[in-house]
Amino acid sequence: MIIAIDGYSSCGKSTIAKGIAKELGFIYVDTGAMYRAVTLFCLQNNVIDNNEINEFLLKKYIDSIHISFVFDAETQSQQTYLNGVQVEKEIRGLEVASWVSPVSKIGFVRQKLVGMQREFAEHGNIVMDGRDIGTVVFPNADYKFFITASAQVRAQRRYEELKAKGEQVDFEDVLHNIEQRDLIDTTRSESPLSQASDAIVFDTTNVTREEQLQWILNKIQQS
Repeated sequence: MIIAIDGYSSCGKSTIAKGIAKELGFIYVDTGAMYRAVTLFCLQNNVIDNNEINEFLLKKYIDSIHISFVFDAETQSQQTYLNGVQVEKEIRGLEVASWVSPVSKIGFVRQKLVGMQREFAEHGNIVMDGRDIGTVVFPNADYKFFITASAQVRAQRRYEELKAKGEQVDFEDVLHNIEQRDLIDTTRSESPLSQASDAIVFDTTNVTREEQLQWILNKIQQS
């Protein structure tokens, strides 16, 4: 079984997907972390220089980028690995967040990661969240959900997460980043963020995390 969860950045997709996977005993695949890992690779290897992405250099490197997920029993969370190195903290910073949408809209990057995402589905039942899971990666998914929330609420959630991790950030910078990512995600030519025609829409603006999870589980159990 495949459950696809799409939606805007910081609207609660990952939290919902993780909760569903845990409740149902499914594999969870964080596609956002995959694009963040590629972005981190770009920052670490001078692919992003002088405020520009060197696509020629990135295309040269793309097949050497390997991303995997390992469940950490101690923290009870999934950790992202880039070429064998755990990078969970590094990919969640604001610098990576500022560049992930520009990197993600590059055609050959999306093609590479979509192929990897489809391979994950060969290993069992999965819950996958992202921007194009129900429209591009798995258009025939068993369940499709499209998650949304106001930009202000999403920015506040993201701001609180970053502050809790000890990051020194400004709310207006976080809000600007959210709005810019929305613009890039919805207008890019390669697999833009859009709602699948058969997706169930869920606005989480005024819904707690516990209520979000229960709402989705109820929809799955009712069908």
